[in-house]
Amino acid sequence: MDNIEPAQTSAFPQLNKPAPNFKAKTTHGEKQLSDYKGKWLVLFSHPADFTPVCTTEFMAFAKHHDEFLAEGADLLGLSIDSYYSHVAWVRNIKEKFGVDVKFPIIEDLSMKVAKAYGMVHPGASDTSAVRATFIIDPEGILRAMVYYPMSNGRSIPEFLRLLRALKTADAHKVATPEGWQPGDKVIVPPPQNADAAEARLGEGYECTDWYFCKKDL
Repeated sequence: MDNIEPAQTSAFPQLNKPAPNFKAKTTHGEKQLSDYKGKWLVLFSHPADFTPVCTTEFMAFAKHHDEFLAEGADLLGLSIDSYYSHVAWVRNIKEKFGVDVKFPIIEDLSMKVAKAYGMVHPGASDTSAVRATFIIDPEGILRAMVYYPMSNGRSIPEFLRLLRALKTADAHKVATPEGWQPGDKVIVPPPQNADAAEARLGEGYECTDWYFCKKDL
C-alpha cells in the first residue's frame, strides 16, 4: 500500500523544503500527504506498539488532540508495526488507561515512510523508527523536525508551543525567543544594513541594542 516517490527515498528531509510525499495504510484508512493540504500536520514516529514510553507519549498526544485541532493541525502517528497491532494497541490504551486515541497511525512494515523521513537511525536501531516529530505547514513544507532517543519520551506541550510559535512568526513576520508563549513579547528581525541599524533604536521598540529588540503583538 505504501508508495514513496523514488527521488525522495534517498534524501534526508530538510527544513523549509517540501516534506517527503507518502501514501500509506493507517488505522483510519489510506492517507497521503496531500490529504492535509491547507492544514498543519504533526507527523510523529514511535519505536513500537505496546511499549511503555510510547504508550505515555500516545496518551499525551491524545489528551492534547483537541488543542492541536484548534490550531488547525492534524496528528498522524507512525511505527514499523502492522495495522492490526496498531488497532489492538489503541484498544488496549482505551481499556487500560481510559484514553481514546482518535488520530490515525500509519502501518509502515515496509519502512518506506520511516526511511523517507529519516526516522531510522542505525546507531539506535536498524528495525525501529526513533522518536521523530515533524511539523509540516499547510503548503506541505517541512518547518520543524525533532529527534529523541529510544529511551526518553517527548514533551507533547512543547510541540504545541512550537506550532503556535511557527504560526505567530508566519503571521507577523517576527521571531520568538526561548520558551515563548502566546501573549509574550516577540523579537523584531535584526536590521539588514547599517542605515537600518542606525535607525532601529528610534523606531519605538523595546531595544537592548540595535540587533536585539522586542515588541508586543
